[in-house]
Amino acid sequence: MKRFLALPLLLAACGQAPTERASPGPGPAAEPDRYRAGPSGAAAYAVDPGASFIAVTVRRAGLMAWLGHDHLVASHTLAGHVSPKADRADISFRADQMTVDEPQLLREAGVATRPSPQAVEGTRRNMLGPVLEARRYPVVVLHAARLPDGRLRAAITLHGVTRSLDLPAVVQVDAAQVSARGTARLKQTDFGITPFSIGGGLLSVQDELEVRYNIVAKR
Repeated sequence: MKRFLALPLLLAACGQAPTERASPGPGPAAEPDRYRAGPSGAAAYAVDPGASFIAVTVRRAGLMAWLGHDHLVASHTLAGHVSPKADRADISFRADQMTVDEPQLLREAGVATRPSPQAVEGTRRNMLGPVLEARRYPVVVLHAARLPDGRLRAAITLHGVTRSLDLPAVVQVDAAQVSARGTARLKQTDFGITPFSIGGGLLSVQDELEVRYNIVAKR
């Protein structure tokens, strides 16, 4: 039995707004460029993709879960800007360029299993195909504003669905850079995604995902 456990992505939350179905939007290359320039009149820090990542842990489920693996998918293609004085950030990344089961990220997430290259490739194919529909929805977009209590109120568009979520965050700002990090949980079904399942649910993935993020933007 193939051990496919795939994902969708991005940040979880306390308060949740009604789900909206969005259009697929522009093509794969055009969308991220919209978020590289800061808002008018606000000093902007550019997101550093080399120092930033989003990592999503996907847990197995079902009566035959022991046949599968937990997986971790990640993005290192974050682009956009953060404007501390405006208390806002506009960020995007490519769903169709996410990685699967990087050893270092697996260790950091406490995932002990090490899937074979064949299982990793199968997971990636499944993730980009029927789960994320990455050809149709290649870009994930996040617009965030900082709340007085330190959380981030984010409008996230994933899989053609936009939701407003409150995210836990540790934010640090200095003259050279701004960073935000945190760990949260979300449900795939909140974004119109059907969790992967085979054998009538005997082997599947949990609806809830753990999302760890670290976003670094520099002057």
